[in-house]
Amino acid sequence: ICIKYLQKHIIMYVNLANFIKTKRKEANLTQQEFADRAGIALTVVRKIEQGKENLSLSKVNQVLLMFGSKLVPANLKEIEK
Repeated sequence: ICIKYLQKHIIMYVNLANFIKTKRKEANLTQQEFADRAGIALTVVRKIEQGKENLSLSKVNQVLLMFGSKLVPANLKEIEK
């Protein structure tokens, strides 16, 4: 695995974590309240906000749908552009 790919991979998780945390706080929700509204476990919200890498895409999308967004798989060549 090349360093450039790893850097982008890490940045994606940090950006996702920051996005979710910021949006949750803007909505004045605790992690538990947010988890309840999104229909997921509190541990999932915590893992996302901590930038953990072993996340279920379907769970992440459940969270992102709260903000009208979602993640989709992308071709590595598209990511490197």
